[in-house]
Amino acid sequence: MEITGIISALFIGVAIGGLGRLVVPGRQKISLLMTILVGVAAALVGTFAAGVLGVANTDGIDWIELALQVGLAGVGVTVLAGRAKVRQDH
Repeated sequence: MEITGIISALFIGVAIGGLGRLVVPGRQKISLLMTILVGVAAALVGTFAAGVLGVANTDGIDWIELALQVGLAGVGVTVLAGRAKVRQDH
């Protein structure tokens, strides 16, 4: 992977991770780095899932792929925020 691919993955990760945090109600106590990592992972898994479902290549904006990515980021943020809360309670 070239440096441009890494930089674009980070920007996509920030966007997807941020959108994932927006769809989860309440305040999530996870770091910006974890948000980016969740976003990058959600973008990769969402793209793979869209390919499996046959909706990865559509005309215009791939809304279904984007919804998959944001939904997965929301799940990831929720899981990490829940784990952070459990650690604080102990």
